[in-house]
Amino acid sequence: MSVQSAIRRKTAPDIRARKNGEPIVMLTSYHAHTAALVDRYCDVILVGDSLGNVMHGFETTVPVTLDMMILQGHAVMRGSQHALVVIDMPFGSYEASKEQAFHAAVRILKETHCGAVKLEGGARMAETIAFLSERGVPVMGHIGLTPQSINTLGSFRAQGREEGSWEPIENDARAVAQAGAFSVVVEAVAEPLARKITETIAIPTIGIGASAACDGQVLVLEDMLGLSPRAPKFVRRYGNLGPMIEAAIEGYATDVRSRAFPGPEHVYGMKAKG
Repeated sequence: MSVQSAIRRKTAPDIRARKNGEPIVMLTSYHAHTAALVDRYCDVILVGDSLGNVMHGFETTVPVTLDMMILQGHAVMRGSQHALVVIDMPFGSYEASKEQAFHAAVRILKETHCGAVKLEGGARMAETIAFLSERGVPVMGHIGLTPQSINTLGSFRAQGREEGSWEPIENDARAVAQAGAFSVVVEAVAEPLARKITETIAIPTIGIGASAACDGQVLVLEDMLGLSPRAPKFVRRYGNLGPMIEAAIEGYATDVRSRAFPGPEHVYGMKAKG
């Protein structure tokens, strides 16, 4: 028998237990190599449908398919060891019925071995969240600004700026928590509302553009690294890798065109003939 102890990943109950505790650190990843880096510092890795924007250049997340999410979920699971990996359910994979949502979620869990799924919507999705949770599918909710609804919303505008508009979002938060979600992403919500929701519901809130009042934070990795040309205004850039990568590519191209690119003699110690 091996003397090595098995590496234990964080689970949905672990994250649920962090309510009012140490803040939850969460970032997106879509590749094995970035997942390995993120895994060292994050409690949760989100394989977000934002891969449609980041990897494929789509204007919205609407075109993303279930197969795309599963493929990138595989990569992130291979690259990570410790973090809870949560995979977004893409638009069209869960809204028609709770049974449709269950079959899609089962595919994600079985084919990637991830620890949870995430879906957008509050009160309207409560029955589906309860259906999944009761059948062994850990669900992370997502309320406030829901990017999959962009064609209905019309723009990516902040929610809950006026106190008179708070009630529907508060109702969404309560519905998601009561339905059995283990945590909920709160996106682009004004700080007073985010604070009130966090203080009111029993599950952790994970903010994205919703202030430090939440129980944790999530950002799109490429946004915070300075790789996205159009990052949201609320994003703090912790790096500016775009210009660095471009400079490296330019240097490579210059070497190739000037025939300064290292040849076999550099790599293998060979001397050119003639």
